[in-house]
Parts: sequence; C-alpha cells; structure tokens
Amino acid sequence: MDKHSKGGIKRAESLDQDKRSEIASNAAKSRWEKDRSLPKATHRGNITIGELSLPCAVLTDGKRVISEQSLNGILGTPGGGKQRQLRKESGVNRPLALSSKALVPFMDQVFEEGELEPVEYKDGRKTLKGYDAQILPKMCDVWLRARDAGVLQGQQAHKAQAADMLMRGLARIGIVALVDEATGYQYEREQDELHKLLSIYLSEERLAWAKRFPDEFYKQIYRLHGWKWPTYSHKHPGYVGKLTNQIVYEKLPTGVLDQLRERNPKQEETGRRQWKHHQFLSEDIGQNDLRDHLLSVITLMRISKDWPTFMSHFEAAFPEPGQQATLELK
Repeated sequence: MDKHSKGGIKRAESLDQDKRSEIASNAAKSRWEKDRSLPKATHRGNITIGELSLPCAVLTDGKRVISEQSLNGILGTPGGGKQRQLRKESGVNRPLALSSKALVPFMDQVFEEGELEPVEYKDGRKTLKGYDAQILPKMCDVWLRARDAGVLQGQQAHKAQAADMLMRGLARIGIVALVDEATGYQYEREQDELHKLLSIYLSEERLAWAKRFPDEFYKQIYRLHGWKWPTYSHKHPGYVGKLTNQIVYEKLPTGVLDQLRERNPKQEETGRRQWKHHQFLSEDIGQNDLRDHLLSVITLMRISKDWPTFMSHFEAAFPEPGQQATLELK
C-alpha cells in the first residue's frame, strides 16, 4: 500500500461517525445528481457490417452513439489497460483506434474541436461511455489520409485496409440512418421533426458567397468520367450541375433541396439561379453538414476507378429513402 493510501485511511479514521456519514451522504447525492443529468438510451441495436457487429443506441437528447469498445476494436485495435495508459500519458480522451502518432498530422484536418469527446449515458442502471456515431466515417478518413501520405508502418496496413472497406459503406448521413434502423428509432420520430430540422438547417438570410466546393470534387468528377480538366476556365457544363444536385443536394435531409429551390429560384430571363444554393444553408448546421457530406463523397471518389464504380459505392453509402443499406465489404 502506498503512502497516499495509508494517509487516506488515517484521515478517515480520525473523523467522527457523524462527519463520515455526512461525507458519504454528500458523495451519494453528487453521484445521484450526475446520473440524473446524464442522457438515457431510449433505443438500442446492433449495426452489422460484414463480420462486425457494432452496439449502438439513440439517447434522449437525440444523439446517436456507438459504444467505446466497438470503436476501439473496429480496426483491430485492442483495448483494456493500454487504453488507460495512453489516456494518462496524452491527456486526450479519444478512441484507441485513433491513438497512433502517425495519425496526429491529419486529426485537425478531419475533426472539429470537441468532436471526439466521449459521451456518458445511462442504459438502465448502467453508466456507459460511447462516441457520437458520426465520427466513424471520419475516423476511417484519417487512416486513409495517413495511408495516402505514406506515413503508416507495415503492421498498420491492415487498419488502413479495414478503414478503406468501411468507407465503402459508411458516410456521415448514412451512419445516422443505420443507427436509426438498427434501434427502431426511425419509427418513433416526432411528426414535426422535419420542420425542426429545417429551422436549424437553413439560414434566415442569404449568406455572403464563400467557396464551399473544393476543386478536388470537380476534378474527381472529370477523372471518373475520363474528361480532360479545363485549363483556362473553371466554368463547368450543365451536366456537372445535375451531377452535383444528384450526389450532394439531393442527399441532404428530406425537404432541404425543395426549400433551397424555393428560396433561390431560377430567373426567367436566364434560366439560371442568381445565387448558390449553399448560401442559404445555416452556418452552424447546414454548412457543416455540407462540408462533411462533401468529404465523404470525395473519399468515395478517391477509391473508385470510374463513374459506375463510384455510383455503386455511393448508392451503398447513401441509399434512397426506404431502401435498406447494403454494406457488402469485398
């Protein structure tokens, strides 16, 4: 027994019975108040991806979570004592699957501040810890970036390969749909959920123009079609606009594109829209969701050899409403 433990015992022995009872009562009250404030799991299920089974839940605050243990093991990363030791050394409370030093240069490129904070919640009498389910495709993207940069060691190749396969069937909005389907939450959503979503997803006023679609998005479209990239002009043919609607705006939450078209109608004299649709997305929700969706789409483009291959990956990651997602990992 170390000197700190002995000191604690001596201090406890020196307290009278009433004082010890008061301390114990205050500690119990503090734990009870903390437990009462934690969100609770209202729906539970398992997402099956190949041979993987990921326990997931929907909480009272609407957050979709995947258990900490699942995220730690999804890329073949062991947990246990090593997890606690790494946390103690780094002071960072992230999933063990993202603990490799080789990933550090890419973390800020993919994750926003606070996005990797663990989520504590109650499941019955148990207090569990998990992570927002939407970090899963981003976690894969970090591994793919590290692989593409050639900074992984040989023994880490299998993790990048696993991330590559997972990314074929996962995307930011796709993971939410999978959790909802697995837990049955999709059948108990409030009827006015769409109105609530649109109120936070769209901006009350048109935002100033800023570049939202990276050049790589369009370059990948040209590459996958076998087209030559225009050297002197970045004006794209109308067909590229149709593809952009198909793989981006039509995959935003239901009702968003209709609202964008209403707020940004085509002008009669030109047949063109005066503004860009993304200028009507809210800065805190809509713009962030667009960015994350584009990240997922570009990642799927990178692993595709041509447009039909990309569309196969895309349709698996973003199934049509009512269509069950097919996640066959080859």
